[in-house]
Amino acid sequence: MFGNIDLVEIALRIPVLLLAITVHEYAHARMAYHFGDDTARLMGRMNLNPLSHLDPIGTLMILLAGFGWAKPVPINPLRFRNYRSGMLWVSFAGPLANFIFGFISLVLLAILVRLGVQSTLLIRFLGTLVQLNILLGVFNLVPVPPLDGSKILAALAPGSLLSLYRQIEPYAPLILILLIATGLLGRIIFPVYALILTLFNAIVGLLPGL
Repeated sequence: MFGNIDLVEIALRIPVLLLAITVHEYAHARMAYHFGDDTARLMGRMNLNPLSHLDPIGTLMILLAGFGWAKPVPINPLRFRNYRSGMLWVSFAGPLANFIFGFISLVLLAILVRLGVQSTLLIRFLGTLVQLNILLGVFNLVPVPPLDGSKILAALAPGSLLSLYRQIEPYAPLILILLIATGLLGRIIFPVYALILTLFNAIVGLLPGL
């Protein structure tokens, strides 16, 4: 029954996801503070302690399904010095942090391979860091509430499009569930994931000695 389950991969995903979502939420909090909103800092969310960002149900999903989510960082956009710029960059900060984290992990992985490191577990850990950070970044850029992509779209959209977007916003959770259930979300995410991974590999290949 459990012959096809990779227990090592499941064990690796848990700490990797904790690291990825912690970096993601910290980036939101830090960028909000940069734009003048210290709500997250005052609530103890502007740190890299995973315990500050864990959501009970999301954590349970990490343990049971190997994927989950964190508590959204509280922000008060009315405190931003520039509302649209603040919303844009605070929303983009989380996915961007995951892409940076994934790229750094890929560089470290390339260095270890170049040095001939034989630790299979360490290699797999870094490989999982690369994959899940990129996937988490891409997933959060999907423009469906409550994902970050929806807030980025709202910050960039002209008034007429924003008004239409607000009308369909109440149905967003159902739309997201349908995208997941029908497999359409995967058809959107994985080609973008593959493109970013290819780009990262190309950049790493240009680094001296790698």
